[in-house]
Amino acid sequence: MNRRNPSLMTIRRAGDAVLSPTGISTAPFWLENLVEGGGDGDLAAIRADIAPGIITKWHSHPQGQLIYVLSGVGMAQAHGGQVQELRAGDAVWFAPDEKHWHGAGPHAAFSYLSVQPWQGGRNVDWFEDVDDRG
Repeated sequence: MNRRNPSLMTIRRAGDAVLSPTGISTAPFWLENLVEGGGDGDLAAIRADIAPGIITKWHSHPQGQLIYVLSGVGMAQAHGGQVQELRAGDAVWFAPDEKHWHGAGPHAAFSYLSVQPWQGGRNVDWFEDVDDRG
């Protein structure tokens, strides 16, 4: 991938949301690419809007991930840990290569910002479906 973060001030206007790629969650959700990057050290940043009950597959990020909750009620779990409830204003850090999942609670939508750096041509590694939520 040869894209890089912008070298000058760049404004991305609201309203460019697309459906998530298939196979990364229990159902598609809306996401907006804020910064795409692509080169080592570049940042990728998205805003995600997830309907109630939708969660991602297990995954990890080679350089970690920061999630900042904008609204709603979400859930997150690191592999081997307990499911944690997330609410507006919460910030979650997943360490590099820490296997985890996140998504909306069963009865509320969930909106968040996610930032993760690129390394080795990728910023996420996807794994299997979540069978047990704690």
